Amino acid sequence: MVVDDSAVQRSYLVSLLRDLGCGAILEAADGNEALRLLEGEQGVPLFLVLTDLEMPGMDGIELTCQLRERRLARHLIVVSARDPRLLEIIENMGSEDAAIGLLGTLLKPVQRDALEALLARAGRGEAAQAALPEHALPAAGELEQALAGGQFLLHYQPKVTMQSGHLKGLEALARWQHPARGLLSPQHFIPALEGTPLMAQFTLALVRQVLAQLTEWQRAGLPPLSVSVNLSADNLADRAFVDLLASAVQAAGVAPASLVWEVTETSVMRQLSQALTNLGRLRLMGFGLAMDDFGIGYSSMQQFARCPFTELKIDRAFVNGAAQWPNRHVVLKSALELGQRLGVATVAEGVETEADWQLLRALGCDLAQGYLLARPMPADALVTWMRTERRRLRALAEGHGNTG
Repeated sequence: MVVDDSAVQRSYLVSLLRDLGCGAILEAADGNEALRLLEGEQGVPLFLVLTDLEMPGMDGIELTCQLRERRLARHLIVVSARDPRLLEIIENMGSEDAAIGLLGTLLKPVQRDALEALLARAGRGEAAQAALPEHALPAAGELEQALAGGQFLLHYQPKVTMQSGHLKGLEALARWQHPARGLLSPQHFIPALEGTPLMAQFTLALVRQVLAQLTEWQRAGLPPLSVSVNLSADNLADRAFVDLLASAVQAAGVAPASLVWEVTETSVMRQLSQALTNLGRLRLMGFGLAMDDFGIGYSSMQQFARCPFTELKIDRAFVNGAAQWPNRHVVLKSALELGQRLGVATVAEGVETEADWQLLRALGCDLAQGYLLARPMPADALVTWMRTERRRLRALAEGHGNTG
């Protein structure tokens, strides 16, 4: 369904959707008419509602709330010619409540490529939803068996230098190769591990995998790489655990500088005194330290300034779409300037478009990570990725765009 008070705009949006292969398309002039039509669909949610923001009768924000509460549509796209900050309200609503089904927002005039990219998200989202298990998080016994059976493994997502396009480092991301449910992402098991003694065992098991992989890459003649590993609040507050980490790295013969421990503001704040103590110890040992998800906490700047971080990882909420949204652009620029002034490496997460890449490059960001460059991959896929993507990454760094 297309909802817009302008008949000209409705016709244009309908034609775009038809060009993109959409089937039957309903039209409404405002939110009230849209709801009347949707109620006539006999309770079957519409695949997509594409609505304007500013309309007489019922505006797009109220319509969004009604669609969510009454479950009348599976997906939503909101468009507007008004202040982009109004669309950011919708973006924030969508990020806080997945039930809205927001694919994204677009400024008018809507471009075909941008609309097509949002529609593609619908397919990815449904595939991910279908993969979710219907039952609750795993019990401790199942997690213990998984640890004992070596079912937890790592995928690696590249971090690429923006000025040269070269691979600089990787983030290690946990996966569970479940014997019955296949490969599971962290959302299926990390919440069950947090706050339990199993978290320390889990983290150490992954660190040993990273150490073995770094040694293997070194023997294979790959250029020196650093690998980032996430530490939980419990890990960070435990002085004995920090000693175990250091011992494992020393026993493997890997240089501490090859490891970067990633922590969030939340994990630092959980037990502040112990966290600051252990961050200081890790830095003295020669490890790298990264503040992850910078910008989304209440005191990110304060925590960053008081800790000996070597990397500042800017959250995807301020990266993705920063070339389009003025507010994100301002926050992104400020975060990059902070990192530059403090002399730490800046890493942008969630880089998905060339427009965001070019903006980051222009603002002097050091490293980028995101689907534009590479999805997380098994370790044995890295060499192939380096060989096949080298030319495209170099072209991005030189500002030539995607060479295909």
